[in-house]
Amino acid sequence: MSWSQHLRSAQDFLKVGDEVEAIILSLDREERKMSLGIKQLIPDPWVNIKDRYPINSRHKATVRNFTNFGVFVELEEGVDGLIHISDLSWSKKIKHPAEFTKIGDEIEVVVLDVDVENRRLSLGHKQLEENPWDVFETIFSVDSIHKGTITEKNDKGAVVSLPYGVEGYAPNRHLVKEDGSKAEMDETLDFKVIEFSKESRKIVVSHSKIFQEVKEDKKRDTSEKKQDDFSKLKTSSEKETLGDLDIFANLKGKKTAKGKKTEGAEDEE
Repeated sequence: MSWSQHLRSAQDFLKVGDEVEAIILSLDREERKMSLGIKQLIPDPWVNIKDRYPINSRHKATVRNFTNFGVFVELEEGVDGLIHISDLSWSKKIKHPAEFTKIGDEIEVVVLDVDVENRRLSLGHKQLEENPWDVFETIFSVDSIHKGTITEKNDKGAVVSLPYGVEGYAPNRHLVKEDGSKAEMDETLDFKVIEFSKESRKIVVSHSKIFQEVKEDKKRDTSEKKQDDFSKLKTSSEKETLGDLDIFANLKGKKTAKGKKTEGAEDEE
């Protein structure tokens, strides 16, 4: 009755008493039965599908169903496509497609691949925009510090909401505050980026690193100052020692000269 792959009842198409046009598909004289078709009255929408839906072309589609891994949409009667959950958004971590859209909604898509044999299109939604992670790579560079709010916690760490709608992850050991307590849900703190991956769209952040490194810097500065003071003291001591040696040498020289002078006087006598 339809080229569409969505299972629907006959009542969606016809009601008792309707007059319809159909094509005879098969005829069984012995059983006195014939099979009729309605969809065959219109062209198969998958004929020349690549011409109408070329890769990278943009279209509007209707959301028909959800699965854990994506959204099934219909572009026209009989032409379905799948938007994988990873192709819904560049920045938002989506656990289920229902968080992003709902059945019956219209959604704009980009054709990523055409599978003629299985009559299915691979579609994307995030590809309508440029990859913002090209920009995020410069904003969230390693060692940069940003305000972040803890939006979710689990046994291993916490999800941190960062500027521009980006999410980062902080392992438990990086959630310890300077007073020894742990950062809690909905708390807003400074976080330092310790890892950035554009390919896997992952940002690892740390709150603890901020004050730990400040302490380490102070400790290093103190150590360097002590070393510098010691070097100055050592240099001063060496100068004093050399000065003492110079004085001693001068005294020795004077004594030697005096001795020679005395010996000369005795010889004259």
